[in-house]
Amino acid sequence: MTARQLYAALKAAPPRARFGFGRRAALVNVDPQRAYTDVAAFPATAYETDPRQCEHINTLAALCREKRFPVVWTYVAYVESGEDCGVWGTRTDTPDSLQNIKEGSARAQFDPRLDIAAHDIVIKKRMASAFFETNLRSLLTFHGVDTVIVTGGSTSGCVRATVVEGLSSGYRMVVPEECVADRHESPHFANLYDMAVKYADVLPVGDVLLGLARLEGR
Repeated sequence: MTARQLYAALKAAPPRARFGFGRRAALVNVDPQRAYTDVAAFPATAYETDPRQCEHINTLAALCREKRFPVVWTYVAYVESGEDCGVWGTRTDTPDSLQNIKEGSARAQFDPRLDIAAHDIVIKKRMASAFFETNLRSLLTFHGVDTVIVTGGSTSGCVRATVVEGLSSGYRMVVPEECVADRHESPHFANLYDMAVKYADVLPVGDVLLGLARLEGR
């Protein structure tokens, strides 16, 4: 079976109960920046799984703001020398590599299709997980969050890393399947499958919106 077929079979007959939504949620949009979303400008690194990804993310963000749940946007970028990339930066020095996204460059900019409000939280990260060496966990604690909805990319990289660390930190993790993307179909569906089995509730975005709508806002 292909990864897509495995994931479809899992959705048709889920082997385990969902973690479910808790009481307060946060939306964490992982690196929806042009290096990964602008297929026309950066074909070597950008990817698109669902053409409505940004639209769906905007809808989720609007509902979270309405309920006064935090909306977080992360991006990855490094100084010109790349010294803040650490050992990860020693693996490749190709101009289009992730480790060569420079602060202030076009590749570091958020996709212009996204609606980012002035009071949303923007976090610069340097490694895969949005939790690693950032203040995300303390912000979620301050806001009383127990449920984290993760969008962005890549499904097999930064999304998965964020989901695994989030679950390990005691959060209910939710992944809207139309809101995450990867460069290739196989790792995308393989990691949706793996997260759904082990680490998160992987749901259609419509189900996530319904789950959010049922939560009491602040």
